[in-house]
Amino acid sequence: MLTFIFITGQVQEDEVIDSNVLPYCTIDKKQKKTIGEMEQEFLQALQAFYYEGKSIMSNEEFDNLKEELMWEGSSVVMLSADEQRFLEASMAYVSGNPILSDEEYDKLKKQLKIDGSEIVVEGPRCSLRSKKVYSDLSVDYLKMFLLNVPAAVVALVLFFFLDDLTGFEITYLLELPEPFSFIFTWFAALPLILWLSFTFTNIIVKDFLILVGPCPNCGTENTSFFGTILSISSGGATNKVKCSNCGTDMVYDSKSRLITLPEGSEA
Repeated sequence: MLTFIFITGQVQEDEVIDSNVLPYCTIDKKQKKTIGEMEQEFLQALQAFYYEGKSIMSNEEFDNLKEELMWEGSSVVMLSADEQRFLEASMAYVSGNPILSDEEYDKLKKQLKIDGSEIVVEGPRCSLRSKKVYSDLSVDYLKMFLLNVPAAVVALVLFFFLDDLTGFEITYLLELPEPFSFIFTWFAALPLILWLSFTFTNIIVKDFLILVGPCPNCGTENTSFFGTILSISSGGATNKVKCSNCGTDMVYDSKSRLITLPEGSEA
């Protein structure tokens, strides 16, 4: 009698080979590139292509790298053209090969601040040239949205008051069979309420902007309002703010989007 002995081997977890693994995701965890390294390669590829006119990797490699970064949740591949340009300029400056002049770099950074980009917002820091401590300001969109809430409530009250005056004709339109009810609600009623809300807000508050930033001394976030309320101006492009935590006097500049300390003060 012949006896066949089958030896069953177990495949270790780190020995599994997946044909779907991208070239940038190696099986060996020790050699796996970090997100930062992949992001740097991605930006270097963009810089070489757009500014030097050459490719440092094939189209397939670039697509694989981009797909891997998207899979890892990297925000670099989701940046706008100006944001990518800013990061490329920053990397080029650090490497000693600037691609933008100081004026172009500052202009681009300022525009990104105005656009609300988060990649240019930094915490408290010290400038060796000006010998000042300062922080960046960003737009507080939540508080700016909440400014429209009172006007929205007034608009809703007027809307239902008009409904009552017309003998609930508006309610009748809202209860029409689909798709007429949907069309009236989303393309007539809601746009009217929003228009009334923004109109009432702009009558009371004009050219308003709410900026928030960390205190250069303790890091506590403080908010400042810029604009005009019932023809009363907040004070122009700069506001003086006292930190709610440490009491440090600060100057908020809505144009440069910077927080600085007044002359003679110490952080």
